[in-house]
Amino acid sequence: MTTPARGLLVLVRHGQSEDNAQDLFSGLRDPALTPRGVEEARAAGRELRRLGLSFTHAFTSMLTRAGQTMELILDELGQSDLPVRRHAALNERDYGGLAGLNKSQARERFGAERVRIWRKSYDAVPEGGESLAMTAARVWPFYEREIAPVVRAGGCALLVGHGNALRSMLMRLDGIDAATIEDVNIGTAQALVYALAEDGRRLVKTNLPAADLAEPSSRA
Repeated sequence: MTTPARGLLVLVRHGQSEDNAQDLFSGLRDPALTPRGVEEARAAGRELRRLGLSFTHAFTSMLTRAGQTMELILDELGQSDLPVRRHAALNERDYGGLAGLNKSQARERFGAERVRIWRKSYDAVPEGGESLAMTAARVWPFYEREIAPVVRAGGCALLVGHGNALRSMLMRLDGIDAATIEDVNIGTAQALVYALAEDGRRLVKTNLPAADLAEPSSRA
């Protein structure tokens, strides 16, 4: 077992899901990983192990694709016995009426421009769903309450999450504004590594190779 790194946060998006493979809006739907997604998750775990990382704390959502990815990563790290904190605050953005539709079906039903705004805008709310701003309003308080104290105390936290939920975190962690976040995409099983800054509070993105473990793919 490697020694846990001190004061690190590793964010990993789940591996390819069955909805990703069909280019569907997923949101709170609960598809499993595809065989490709399983291998992506295992590859992420192997890369984190190669970098000598192990974790003191693990966090994920209540959704299957994230939970499976977490299990596979921890298995590759030899840390299958690490307790995992699961919470609905980390669930993917609720796509409402878009959920279960592929991009072409959504454009036909709602119109291309409206779908583009729902997908890209920080504040736009799909029918019956959440905006990215609403997602951030539940994800970030959970981070500040439960994850940040772990890292600031010198722990090493692994968070396996979802494309939009993680994007909402990057706005704070990386200082990304609402206009710029529209063009930020996190690929399936891609990892982003943050280290505690010298001030003991801020997190700064590192240049570890783990920051780009997998090729980008469509958002959940």
